[in-house]
Amino acid sequence: MPDGSSTTARRSVVVSEFTNSVLDPAAPMLGPVENGGTIIANTAPGCWGPMITPSLRGGHEVTRPVFVTGAEVGDAVAIRIRDITVTSIATASGHDSSPAGFCLGDPYVAARCPVCDTVWPETHVEGIGQQAVKCNSCGNAVTPFEIVHGYTVTFDETRSVGMTLPKAAAESIAHQASHYSALPDQSRQHSILTFAPSDMPGTLVRMRPFMGQLGTCPSMAMPDSHNAGDFGAFLVGAPHEYGITAEQLAKHKTDGHMDIDAVRAGAIIVCPVKVRGAGVYMGDMHAGQGDGEIAGHTMDVAGSVTLQVEVVKSYPIDGPVLFPLEEDLPPMARPFTAAERVKGQRLAEKWGVGAIEPLAPISVIGTAANLNLAIENGLARAAKLLGMTVPEVRNRATVNGAIEIGRAPGVIQVTFLAPLARLDAVGLGYYAREQYNL
Repeated sequence: MPDGSSTTARRSVVVSEFTNSVLDPAAPMLGPVENGGTIIANTAPGCWGPMITPSLRGGHEVTRPVFVTGAEVGDAVAIRIRDITVTSIATASGHDSSPAGFCLGDPYVAARCPVCDTVWPETHVEGIGQQAVKCNSCGNAVTPFEIVHGYTVTFDETRSVGMTLPKAAAESIAHQASHYSALPDQSRQHSILTFAPSDMPGTLVRMRPFMGQLGTCPSMAMPDSHNAGDFGAFLVGAPHEYGITAEQLAKHKTDGHMDIDAVRAGAIIVCPVKVRGAGVYMGDMHAGQGDGEIAGHTMDVAGSVTLQVEVVKSYPIDGPVLFPLEEDLPPMARPFTAAERVKGQRLAEKWGVGAIEPLAPISVIGTAANLNLAIENGLARAAKLLGMTVPEVRNRATVNGAIEIGRAPGVIQVTFLAPLARLDAVGLGYYAREQYNL
């Protein structure tokens, strides 16, 4: 069977295979891994490498999904991120443009060679620089994306900081791009290091690695980078074979592409199950990023990831919920200290409040075509999850939380202190207690 459910579940599954940048629920999954088991993966860089590899159809190169025993449609999978380790020695990135004529509607999904008119052409690399990727059929340089302003960055041995490089150093690395990017053996992408951008040398950056893609398989074939409400909007009415309707996007996506910098080692993310076995996948590791990923791209790297997965039955919403590390929570959404609770108890006694409602942090993900609509989506999901009205969620996110931007144009977090009893009612209180020592 394609879902692996006919074989004995394993305590751990090691993943070294990638999709063709398309998440397809009809394709065979790896595994199965047992409920409570471990997934270990060696991931390929996202964004720029796949973006300059026209044969890839989704803008990223994610791992093949893994079947989780016991995960049924309507459940969720809680994913504890045990470890994220960067293996790339260097990477390159920058703000992009999309030259006319090099795609069929969407340069992430349907790159084309305008000379021989081949969509998804096979290509090879000749030399370095932004004209180095050549069509196998006609030899034309195929550039669905160009770097407008970019940088090459290399990392120290401890993977704590990075330094952007001058032109000569960037070009030296470009000639050994696969080595410095540490491309996994089964990766098909051209390394973006080949482009050798060097527009802001001598800039020191911090490393704070996280997963740009981590989630469950959508319930229809979908380019991986478009498994979210903002990028997915580009599929609506698209002229290529992955074009869908707005209704299909809302029904089938699982918002696995979030680019939220809190999705890092130590966090717990709860993802909706829309296909039997869930299909846990990952990719697009980032060495670090500020909220919003406002350049459109950040430092995409290869790396190793260890996850522990656990089925949550009867999950009431269609999108992810995150329990970030406490240090990643907005100040207003952090658990109250013992001293604060003592002061609160005095106020309660003075004014006859009675028992103080136990609260716990939660971050509900919202996605849509723009940030305003993404906020509305996140508020509605939070209200449904916790059995509240949207106005109550607005109030709680104002006095005990924040709206955080994951990615422009349309990924946000509605993060706030929620009644612990409401989390218990939907099977999530356990994770809040674990994460915040409540």
